[in-house]
Amino acid sequence: MFFGKAGKRAHPLRFGFEAMAVVLVMALVAMVSPARATPLHAAMDTVFTVRSADAEDRFLGSAFLWGADGAVAVTNAHVVGGATEVRLIDRHGNEETALVIARDAVRDVAVISVVPGRRGLVAAQGVAGLGAEVFALGAPLGIEFTLTEGRVSANDRQVEVAVPMRMLQHDAAVNPGSSGGPLIDAAGQLLGMNSQIADGSRMFVGIAYAIPSADLSRIVAGLIDETLAPFPALGLTARPVDRQVGAALGITAAGLLVDGVMAGGLAEGSGLRAGDVILAVDGVALASPGDFAFGIEAAVAGGEAAVAILRGQDAMVVMLALVAGEDVAFGIGTKTRDIGAAVPQQVQSYRLSALGVMLGAGGLVEDVTDNSPALFAGIARGDRIIAVGGATVDLGTLEVTEAVLILLEAPGGATRHIHLDPWGAAGGVRPVGGANVLDPDVVVF
Repeated sequence: MFFGKAGKRAHPLRFGFEAMAVVLVMALVAMVSPARATPLHAAMDTVFTVRSADAEDRFLGSAFLWGADGAVAVTNAHVVGGATEVRLIDRHGNEETALVIARDAVRDVAVISVVPGRRGLVAAQGVAGLGAEVFALGAPLGIEFTLTEGRVSANDRQVEVAVPMRMLQHDAAVNPGSSGGPLIDAAGQLLGMNSQIADGSRMFVGIAYAIPSADLSRIVAGLIDETLAPFPALGLTARPVDRQVGAALGITAAGLLVDGVMAGGLAEGSGLRAGDVILAVDGVALASPGDFAFGIEAAVAGGEAAVAILRGQDAMVVMLALVAGEDVAFGIGTKTRDIGAAVPQQVQSYRLSALGVMLGAGGLVEDVTDNSPALFAGIARGDRIIAVGGATVDLGTLEVTEAVLILLEAPGGATRHIHLDPWGAAGGVRPVGGANVLDPDVVVF
């Protein structure tokens, strides 16, 4: 017999429906619970938010555990900057202070020693094809542990002429703060490390670049083993010989036109001069301007490169000595300053204009200088400065002598505080690349 409330007999059919409902709910719970163990969730467990290990507690970017043993984490060199230690926080709130053990500023990769015992990301086999689905993991705009989805837009894209790297281009949304985060496939395998967005905007415009996992594997292994050959600073500025430049010089549009050489640099020591046209490195012609960087990288192990040039109407070869530079650092914490070197004097105070703020009437911010402390702090064109340090002050005569808290009013009326510290390490977006801002065609080697 089946009884319901108050001892009444329950219909057997009703009992059967209730039992089936319970079983169905349990089945649904069983189906939903394992969903958190998907490859994407597992990959997110390898991701870190990177913050400074000092009192400023600045958000720096993203990082992720590397390899099956997870003995190190990997991020961009521009994320850690010159820091020797950083704080890593995973999505479960676990935190550790970790040592930056090596970095390559040119290739934009840094390696961080972490507590071992966790599995990191493993590189996918082969190359992600055009249109392949990809996922970007990281902390865009400081929004931690975010996943965005997109497609591979192009392979082998050389973004910076002076850097021997061909990037994976994709359209998964990334923004400042995404740097150093992994790009993975649906199986949770590593395709690359998100490093840059398209030039011309601080925010995502549909084009993002990741260092491919194959290059990343080579660079990380070389940094850990201390075998990665530094890419030398040549002391050379040059521009591509395009059709316009070639027509003006009466030559074929190919190679690089030397704009200038730095006094005492490697280029000057080799005999290169402004006006020379670089045509080949070690017998390999420059099919594109970016081939010069790859030619130099290939020649570093030999200590010199034979650079074929055109000087006026004369073709000749100059020998360019390739000396290790400072763009690859191992054991960063052990580097010491030359005791005999002069110590630079710190500026004691700044006007707002010196910090990048162009003021109009009533404290209106009419413009903010690119790459300035004000821009990095978060001041934007159209903001109005309401108060500094909690007080109304004369902005025209204000001298900033210490870190200050500034109250801003946005064009829509919303207010917010920003912390401006001209003496602190720059937070926010760090510009990558060495292009001459007055002439973007000029490339610095």
